[in-house]
Amino acid sequence: MREEYLRQANKVVKDPNILINVVSRRVHQLQHEGMEPLVDTLEKLAPEDIALREIIEGKLSFELPDDLLQ
Repeated sequence: MREEYLRQANKVVKDPNILINVVSRRVHQLQHEGMEPLVDTLEKLAPEDIALREIIEGKLSFELPDDLLQ
């Protein structure tokens, strides 16, 4: 996982625990559910880096359940 991507994504998703969960779910989608990346890249990126780039570029969003908002 690229440290710079992690720092940038952490500016978008402030809570590190939520960031980990969002990245983890997206990696699962990319690796096991056959979903395609939402970002274009000329270099070969690990699924974790793809997920982080998607968050950084605003192409991946998430919603918190109501019970976590209180």
